[in-house]
Amino acid sequence: MPLSRRLALIGLLILVCLLGIRFLGPTHPRTAPPAPLTEGALGKLAFHDPGLSASGKQSCASCHAETAGHAAPNTLAVQPGGADLLNQGLRASQPLRYIATNTAFQFDAEGKASGGFFWDGRADSLAEQAASPLLGAREMANPDKASVVGKIATAAWAADFKAVYGKDILSDTDRAFDKLTQALQAFQRDDIAFNGFSSKYDSVLAGKAELSAQEARGLALFNDSTKGNCAACHPSEKSADGKPPLFTDFSYDNLGVPRNPEIAANHDPTYFDLGLCARPDLKAREDLCGAFRVPSLRNVTLRQVYFHNGRYRSLKEALNFYVQRDTHPERWYPRKADGSVNKFDDLPAKWHANVNRKEVPYDRQPGQSPGLDEREIDDLIAFLATLEDGWDAR
Repeated sequence: MPLSRRLALIGLLILVCLLGIRFLGPTHPRTAPPAPLTEGALGKLAFHDPGLSASGKQSCASCHAETAGHAAPNTLAVQPGGADLLNQGLRASQPLRYIATNTAFQFDAEGKASGGFFWDGRADSLAEQAASPLLGAREMANPDKASVVGKIATAAWAADFKAVYGKDILSDTDRAFDKLTQALQAFQRDDIAFNGFSSKYDSVLAGKAELSAQEARGLALFNDSTKGNCAACHPSEKSADGKPPLFTDFSYDNLGVPRNPEIAANHDPTYFDLGLCARPDLKAREDLCGAFRVPSLRNVTLRQVYFHNGRYRSLKEALNFYVQRDTHPERWYPRKADGSVNKFDDLPAKWHANVNRKEVPYDRQPGQSPGLDEREIDDLIAFLATLEDGWDAR
């Protein structure tokens, strides 16, 4: 075949190939458009966005950090808030880990209070709980719902908010605000960071690990009704349906925790945080004055302050208070002008009878031995450390 004819044939083949590429298009599959965010994923963005606060510097995560078991990330008794972050709160940031399993506030057939969100149970759902700090003057300090919705409109995730709830959602202030709180609820309810059940103790219950000798001693003390008696309010066994223990029964207790002078409101000697009976709907229930919700002990070793008023900064100090409160009250409470111990100084005297003094380890008298000695407390702390999430990934 002549060279000229051969070149012409090659050119024709190249043209056919080019035309085929043009009409057939690329052979690789087209990339599908990204799916809209889930409600929980949207809630995660909102939870970590300081732009939702009046100061522009405080997010939900500022007071509920994952590294601290979704409790306060520092040793401050209460967190700063307000439009300039100079308005101090009244209570320690409550731990949010595993709180999604809680129920609305209620009284059982025997009149025992349980459930509810916040230290005083005043919110009946996670969504209702989320609304309060957004508008609280001592927290994120937005003046009204419209201000919050305006911040959503300028957030980096505004388009995602519209994709999840509808393009016109921001035109309805009340509905948009409610959807924001529902997204925050979904995040806390569905995200594994809040509900991982990934501690060493979970692996022990699943038969995949064993407690050390010290941890086992600590668990025995935790469950012993004559020693630590912790399981009375913090059940350590699986529920009847086989679910892992939450280490709280979501009940309320009055422990007579000492007054914390680091809280500015306490500088007023007439001010007292009365817990349940400070709620308008429970004002008549004086028997509940001084009672606060029992938190879960999961991840308790990650926290940096303890009790509703952040009175203690170490777990060992908090446990020593539990067992020595009645045997050595002088170690925990200030003295009056006459030299006597001002026991239960963060509660008016007329409600001192409400303090739990019947259950172990609070059933002892001055001069008696505490329910746990120092070695036993160390054993108990070793067990409590097995409740820290993330062990199964180590």
